[in-house]
Amino acid sequence: MSKTAPSPVSQLPQETMRDRIAELELVRDGIIQGPDPVATEKQHAAGKLTVRERLDALLDPGTFVEVEPFRRHTATGFGLEARRPYTDGVVAGWGQVHGQDVMVYAHDFRIFGGALGAAHADKIHKVMDLAASAKVPLIGLNDGAGARIQEGVTALAGYGGIFRRHVRMSGVIPQISVMLGPCAGGAAYSPALTDFVFMVQGTAQMFITGPDVVRAVTGEDISREALGGAGVHGTRSGVAGFVYDDELMCLEDVRFLLSMLPPNNQELPPAVSCADPVDRRNDPLVDLVPSDPAQSYDMSAVIEEIVDDGLFFEFHQGWAPNLICGLARLGGHVTGIVANQPSHLAGVLDIGSSEKGARFIQMCDAFNIPLVSLVDVPGFLPGADQEHGGVIRHGAKLLYAYCAASVPRVQVIVRKAYGGAYIVMDSLSIGADLSFAWPTNEIAVMGAEGAANVIFRREIASSPDPDRQRDTRVEEYRRALMHPYYAAEHGLVNDIIHPRDTRARLIRSLGLLRAKHVPPPYRKHGNPPM
Repeated sequence: MSKTAPSPVSQLPQETMRDRIAELELVRDGIIQGPDPVATEKQHAAGKLTVRERLDALLDPGTFVEVEPFRRHTATGFGLEARRPYTDGVVAGWGQVHGQDVMVYAHDFRIFGGALGAAHADKIHKVMDLAASAKVPLIGLNDGAGARIQEGVTALAGYGGIFRRHVRMSGVIPQISVMLGPCAGGAAYSPALTDFVFMVQGTAQMFITGPDVVRAVTGEDISREALGGAGVHGTRSGVAGFVYDDELMCLEDVRFLLSMLPPNNQELPPAVSCADPVDRRNDPLVDLVPSDPAQSYDMSAVIEEIVDDGLFFEFHQGWAPNLICGLARLGGHVTGIVANQPSHLAGVLDIGSSEKGARFIQMCDAFNIPLVSLVDVPGFLPGADQEHGGVIRHGAKLLYAYCAASVPRVQVIVRKAYGGAYIVMDSLSIGADLSFAWPTNEIAVMGAEGAANVIFRREIASSPDPDRQRDTRVEEYRRALMHPYYAAEHGLVNDIIHPRDTRARLIRSLGLLRAKHVPPPYRKHGNPPM
């Protein structure tokens, strides 16, 4: 019986495990290096880091675990079948920041300009689903030009999946968007659905339609930076909460923010040991705040004097600066600070500041961060522009956010608190747990001058000496209804405290309230003003 001739395949040398490992390492090294060096040089020439340089700056060394690095698109047409790079333009996986697990995806602008296709979107969907399952923060490093036009509607559907997941995870895990390049269309809407937006000056832009479309439709000639740069979104639109001059500074502050957030809404923010004495006296406050309600001062200095080691991480510093919002620690525990800023518009509430405060309060409430409100507010900003712009609706957002917040809430009335703005700034009547006032407090419907002009209008007008009569009535009103003890006598504040004791009183109050739990009412969801 004749033997069968061996097949050509059987004559080839058998690959060993070591051969396969060598091939794997070669392919993986190529993936990590990215596309051709020219693309990397262009990225650096634009003042931008590469995708893996960004991940190295964001994550603790050696902790990144990549998922689907070998993923490639399967689209055809328009030359796509000849261009099938690994990763498909997005690097995704998980790592750690200060020892805390986080999920992350990062666009690679060198591949298809970071544009989103079906495979690209599918990778992001999986990372988002893992973040939801593991209940850890999600970070997006955005440097992509929107939907991949060559893939048509399937790319748009990919964005739909991202949007839906952002909304499902809202208030469940922290979601952070870092804008590091030009992001248009869906690439701008995705960050807008997240909790925090960081932007880098000069290289990052966000817009729904770019300058070319704007020019074609409206005839308006505008640059990318003027249309949607970090300066615009950090000061005018309020889209960006944090703006930086370079990527390394930006990513370092992303790490700092994560050190103050819990991994999810079922846990408390991380506490640290506090070297700053909890009973440290705040003697500088005695001279820092003028007793004259018409005099200006910087509320930021008050905050820095009270909080641990003077460290305050401010949100939206360039937008609506008449209200200060940010995170600090008191006695080692993370606390949200909301404060009127008398050095800007006398600290009035308006459309922008109401939106800013409402958004911040909702974030703190979602992630179990107690709130301290430092009040020095003359009222809401009057004027036709404010009324026609919907100050009633926008002011109601701030009121709704405070009323709905179930975290510990402590109010400190530093100086004046007039009218509806007093109520809105977390008064006892809308659910603050404790309210304290300094001896400079003036709590009233309005200032004494305005009140006297309304109450005694006819009497002043008919007086032979109207100015003297007005001064007399102003002083009478102030003595009767605006002295420092009036609110305390009526139970509207819990105590009048020496300014130097503010830090100690706040820390003790928040310690008392740390176990506070308010079961939510039975409902699908509220219907807040939009």
